[in-house]
Amino acid sequence: MQIVPLPDNKDIHRQMAELLVEGFKVHWDAWKTVAEGLEEIQMVRTEGFIRVALDDTGKIVLGWIGGLPEYDGNVWELHPMVVRAEYQKQGIGRALITDFEAQIKTRGGLTIHLGTDDEDSMTSLANCDLYDNLPERIAHIQNFKGHPYEFYQKCGYKITGVVPDANGRGKPDIIMSKCVY
Repeated sequence: MQIVPLPDNKDIHRQMAELLVEGFKVHWDAWKTVAEGLEEIQMVRTEGFIRVALDDTGKIVLGWIGGLPEYDGNVWELHPMVVRAEYQKQGIGRALITDFEAQIKTRGGLTIHLGTDDEDSMTSLANCDLYDNLPERIAHIQNFKGHPYEFYQKCGYKITGVVPDANGRGKPDIIMSKCVY
């Protein structure tokens, strides 16, 4: 596997867009078409940067990650990250995160943040009143259905907030952050 900057290759871009559609339809259905995926790639490419995990031949996209600068480059949003289903749980996501963090450091970034939505009642933060004792709810969060917040915790990210009802009633966005200096 190799992690590289976004190649100028339409086939790679198409694979990345297809991966967005497939990777996020399971729980979030964020990008419904390849065209929408290609638009997202263009937006991230224009506003930030993209790193792509390719197989050893350099022809198959295993996963990819994007970064968007905020707060004059002190903070970067990790957006999005996706790994091909058949390659998950093989260290590719962690390798993308490690590479991403190194990229942020070289750009002078201090903090990385991300939002990981709970639109399908995957955690104990869904379908409850998050305005009632939110710190306690965060401290005792439970993962019911394999929500990715635990993956990010294993990579050193902490839950730093929650946006209640971000995706509709009872569907919060879990905000996670990590210091990289």
